[in-house]
Amino acid sequence: MQVTMAQSSRSTVSQSVPAVVLVSSHIGCGPQHFKMVTMKNCSPWLQCSQIKTEVRKLKLIGQGAVKKVYLAEWRSQKVALSKLFSLDYLEDFLHGLSMLQALQGPQVVQLVGFCLEDHILVTEFHPLGSLLNLDGVLAQEQHRQHNTWQIRLRLATDYVAILHYLHNSPAGRRVMCDSNSLEKTLSQFLLTSDFHLVVNDLDALPEMDPSRGLLVKCGHRELTGDFVAPEQLWPFRNKGKPFSDDLMPAYDEKTDIWKIPDVTRFLMGRVPGGDLVHFHLFQIHEECKKEDPKLRPSALDVLKVYTSVYSSMMRENAGVRDML
Repeated sequence: MQVTMAQSSRSTVSQSVPAVVLVSSHIGCGPQHFKMVTMKNCSPWLQCSQIKTEVRKLKLIGQGAVKKVYLAEWRSQKVALSKLFSLDYLEDFLHGLSMLQALQGPQVVQLVGFCLEDHILVTEFHPLGSLLNLDGVLAQEQHRQHNTWQIRLRLATDYVAILHYLHNSPAGRRVMCDSNSLEKTLSQFLLTSDFHLVVNDLDALPEMDPSRGLLVKCGHRELTGDFVAPEQLWPFRNKGKPFSDDLMPAYDEKTDIWKIPDVTRFLMGRVPGGDLVHFHLFQIHEECKKEDPKLRPSALDVLKVYTSVYSSMMRENAGVRDML
């Protein structure tokens, strides 16, 4: 059995990005092109020379272990410029870039360009920020009309749809390893101005392929807590045996399924109609929380239930309005 690691490697790696499968972007552009909302035409991904001369950093807006993120400007367009923070995480950075290239589509943040020699990548800027900000955004006066079960369930459906895409992607079956807590998971997604989700941080997406006996482990350290799936916990902890990465069993994409109910609980918040949504989703969420990963549904199974619940509740709402 092979194991694909999502790791923060400290070894020296080549500066090249692995070969990837390129798919056409959702905005009607060909491969290696981008088109932001306010642009009339598609433009090729920006290269080093253009990034150095045409992209202007405005301010630091975020920082993680792997990279610093700046609000920047390119030809009066706001963009996000990410720069590698430490060479210790070069492999993670290059992996994230290769995944961004391979997975371009409606559910992934749009790549604008990159410069390998300076360890920079440029993506579309989403002013509402990460999903961590959801409650704060919906509390703002200009967005309060969006604080409904409909919008919140749509965001949860987007989340599950992204998992389905990653589990069936052009780059193989990918597992979201940067998801060891609710906060970390939410930070991987951006809220678009029309209240949809795109996945943004792809630095830890190892491949899982049962036909090749390929399973994953999310990092080299012991994981703890209720948020991660049971199979991600050290199985010999109660026996007093110290954690060993070599002895830790690998797992598959069903770890992502285990986390769906917790993410959806956060996304639904406390809005009128929310309790009814939870009632309709109770059974599928029970299945997501099965101890045995083989008994959990696929992301597509969950997506079908979410879509069905949304449609039936919208019909019920329309029926109630018609009676009034």
